[in-house]
This record gives sequence, C-alpha cells and structure tokens, in this order.
Amino acid sequence: MTRTDSPPAWDERTQLTTFLDYVRDTACAKCEGLSPEDARRAPLPGSPLMTVAGLINHLSWVEYYWFEVAFLGGEDEGPWTDEDPDREMRIAVDMPLADVLSQYEARTVRYRELVASHDLDTRAEQPRRDGRHPDLRWILLHLIEETSRHNGHLDVIREIVDGTTGI
Repeated sequence: MTRTDSPPAWDERTQLTTFLDYVRDTACAKCEGLSPEDARRAPLPGSPLMTVAGLINHLSWVEYYWFEVAFLGGEDEGPWTDEDPDREMRIAVDMPLADVLSQYEARTVRYRELVASHDLDTRAEQPRRDGRHPDLRWILLHLIEETSRHNGHLDVIREIVDGTTGI
C-alpha cells in the first residue's frame, strides 16, 4: 500500500483519489492469508452477516451504487432487495474470496477512470432522499468514510477469526 502522507502541493483530486485508493488497498490487504472458512465466519454475535467476504462484497457494491446508479443515473442492478437489503453481504459467503476481491478490483479500475474523466463539481444524476444531488467530491468523501469505517470492522473480525492484527 502506498502511504497517504501528502505534500501540500497535491491538488484536491489527487488527495481524494489517493486516500480512496489507500483505504481500498487496506481493505484488500486485510484479506491476505485468510482461509476460505475464516473469510465466511461471522464472529460478532449481533452481526450475523458481518464476514470478511461480506464486507468486501459490500464495499464493491457500495461503489457500484454510488458511481453507476447515483452518479451516472444508471439502472440499479445491485443484489439487494426490499426484503433483503443486505443481500450483497449474505451472498458473499457462497463466493470464493478471490472472486469477491477480483470483482472489487475490477470495479475500482473502472471507477478510477470515471473519476478522472469528471470534474469534482459534477452533480450526481440521481438525487438523495432529501432531493439534493451530491457532487463527485462528496461521493468520494463518502466512499473514503464508508471504506474506512468497514476497515475497522475488518480489523476486529480478522483478529477474532485468526488472531491477525496490525494489517
């Protein structure tokens, strides 16, 4: 992973994309050396869907939603339903972790290109519940926050399932 210590000369776009790449890379690094069984384990009693595989799949689909659906205005083809709003986490336990990680990486490649081709002030096509259209800058900040928060979950799960810390 590339550290995120940024010189003051970096522009806003570089800072945002560097931090997003860093937290993405961190999430993937937290999966290194994990057994297939441990990738599917949900060790937190109050969170039966919170597995390493489920969290990585969730991060992948969250980026899909924010870039493809909210920002570009595309059709929502995510795995979630009204009856099963966390389905992306549930289905991941039946997928090899390598496939989940591969899908996440493929999406991040596409979204890096998407972000590079749009101004940070470009508004999302789809409004939020409050009717406002966030700009690309807000979406990037939200994804940094979302991924960072789940990296904390990945830390806890990883330590519980196999004792690994410090990733």
